[in-house]
Amino acid sequence: MPLEEPAGSLTVRLREEGHLTDVSATDAQGRHLAGWISSDGVCWHSTAPLRAGTRYLLRATAEDEDGMPGQASWVLEMPQPPPGSRLTAAFGPASGVYGVGQPVVAELSQPVPARDRQARRTVERSLQVTSQPAVEGSWHWVDDSTLHYRPRTYWPAHATIQVRSGLDRVHVTDTLYGGPSQPLTLTTGDRIEAVTDVAAHEMTVQRNGRTVRTIAVTTGKPGFRTRGGIKVVLGKEHVVRMRGDSIGIARGTSDFYDLPVSYATRLTWSGEFVHAAPWSLESQGAENVSHGCTGMSTDDAAWFYDTIRPGDIVDVIHGYGAPMTVFDNGYGDWNLTWKQWRTGSSLTRIPHHPTTTAPARLLPTL
Repeated sequence: MPLEEPAGSLTVRLREEGHLTDVSATDAQGRHLAGWISSDGVCWHSTAPLRAGTRYLLRATAEDEDGMPGQASWVLEMPQPPPGSRLTAAFGPASGVYGVGQPVVAELSQPVPARDRQARRTVERSLQVTSQPAVEGSWHWVDDSTLHYRPRTYWPAHATIQVRSGLDRVHVTDTLYGGPSQPLTLTTGDRIEAVTDVAAHEMTVQRNGRTVRTIAVTTGKPGFRTRGGIKVVLGKEHVVRMRGDSIGIARGTSDFYDLPVSYATRLTWSGEFVHAAPWSLESQGAENVSHGCTGMSTDDAAWFYDTIRPGDIVDVIHGYGAPMTVFDNGYGDWNLTWKQWRTGSSLTRIPHHPTTTAPARLLPTL
């Protein structure tokens, strides 16, 4: 039964009445190219990128309208990539143990403009994130060369997250091919969530859903309100020198400050911390007097510092300040709903229409 020979997009299509029953495409190492058979059985589409310089062996079986079987096979030779620079991805953060709110970051070596949606789809399909246990997640294009990946909800506690690039030798544009990138493995620790209630002047810290400490705090006073929303811990510094001019407060004014601060847990790049504030003990639990940070006693700050890790969640609620921005001042990724997050992906879902005879390797993958 004659079949169309696949071209660029690698589609196998029947030329006459009938339906496909099986299609496979394998490289020299026996690795299958993922794809799916359409619901009407007329064609098969690949859902993974083709690699330059790779030979694929394709096999297809079909039945005509009378149930008579037919089969065909052929070899598809992909051309070698031309010389020149390659598109690679640098993944972050560094390998290690993180909190359940930690996004994965991919920094591309070259920009991929939003107007080239096909190139973005190729890149996004090639950047693979898996976790154990498995969760639903998606990439989001922050700009032309930066992507963030997060699950629909926080990562599970004690999960293993593996990040790999399948870009090597992938045809991205007419002039750009992918190159090799270093993989990344992360793990998560306990699920630590700190909820700062600005109106109540109180922080509640939970570990795996159980409250382990309630802390009296003070947050930003009028004119310096603490940002509301979900923030991801960026890092920790045992002592930080904090100065008012770093946030635009002029020297010599009543609000200017210059002092060493202990047990500082960073929430934003612009300088919002959770830290020890022994000078405001009388206000903690009663009023908001800081310049935007969350202050607490030295004992509580030391405990928080020892308990928290990068990637843990600090959620500021019932606040009066502006909301945490999403990407330009730390990790505000969780302040987008899942629907909003998915709008930053270049991928559209492929309809799942498996036939009864299609093996699992032909099911659609994203």
